[in-house]
Amino acid sequence: MEFLSPGGYVRLEGRPDWGLGQIQSVVGSRVTVNFEHAGKQLINTDRAMLLSADTTSRSN
Repeated sequence: MEFLSPGGYVRLEGRPDWGLGQIQSVVGSRVTVNFEHAGKQLINTDRAMLLSADTTSRSN
């Protein structure tokens, strides 16, 4: 998943209620993401799917 880099924006598949997340760090398959409605979460990409987010469609 080449889009997984610090500063990038993602959404977690199956958790749309968490909102948009900004990647804080990536270490192997572990990605720390700060989500709008769920705060900082450690995501294991071997077990969960992060989707690239198009920030141009983000509503404030």
